[in-house]
Amino acid sequence: MKPAAFTYHAPRSVDEALSLLADHGDDGKVLAGGQSLVPAMNFRLARPATLIDINRIAALDVLTRADGWLRIGALARHVAFEQPVATGPLGALLPQVARCVAHLPIRVRGTFVGSLAHADPAAEWSLVAATLGAQIVARSTAGERTLAADGFFRTAFTTALRPDELITEVRLPLKDDGWRCGFMEFSRRKGDFALAMALAALRLEGDRIVEARLGVGGAEHRPRRIEAAEQILVGATAGPQALADAASTVASALEPVEDIHASAEYRRDLAQVMARRALERALA
Repeated sequence: MKPAAFTYHAPRSVDEALSLLADHGDDGKVLAGGQSLVPAMNFRLARPATLIDINRIAALDVLTRADGWLRIGALARHVAFEQPVATGPLGALLPQVARCVAHLPIRVRGTFVGSLAHADPAAEWSLVAATLGAQIVARSTAGERTLAADGFFRTAFTTALRPDELITEVRLPLKDDGWRCGFMEFSRRKGDFALAMALAALRLEGDRIVEARLGVGGAEHRPRRIEAAEQILVGATAGPQALADAASTVASALEPVEDIHASAEYRRDLAQVMARRALERALA
């Protein structure tokens, strides 16, 4: 298996990378971790005429906290999140998620931002971004814009990113100690893509839920929050009945994918179970 012929560029600055993207448009592809792009090229499912390797751009290799956000540069690798990179609930959540991402060699090379740009419906980081309300910073030679994760994922492998844009960073909101977070996924074997997964973030006052975010990925063509389930949780006592009702609402709200891996009804049932378990883990 060999890729089709392509031209290779290794820019040393963001501006140089943006200039190349402006010149090549749809014919150019950005290479960061390459854990999805390179196999697709080898199978000739992707045939970019130009490859723009951003690994030499030091300004993109950042992972910092500032102004209430965890700021994740385009070269932050999956493996970086296996240890806490933030304090509080977000710092506890991200290692849970990171250890579910594929296999160790892929986590060492692959990137958080690249996962979002690829937009596989079963990608864990895409669910994190969609559920927690991430901001996605995209730059081109025409300027910079900040995209809300809610509208970024259009459908499978399709986003709101334009061909001449580069995601330079993703910002996740830091959470105070009033929040509790939980994540669960189901895959047939460790490291496989999840057939369904769920992420729950709850803010409590005493035993009452005052704010809720509940997202599901892997079951549909894109990750998304299930707002009807969130509405059931807000104002409810944090107990088994509220969690069961919210999880049941998740199942009703989905339009699951059916493929060789699982039927639509199987995915619907899995999503309900993963939602309930993610909520339980958040409150554990």
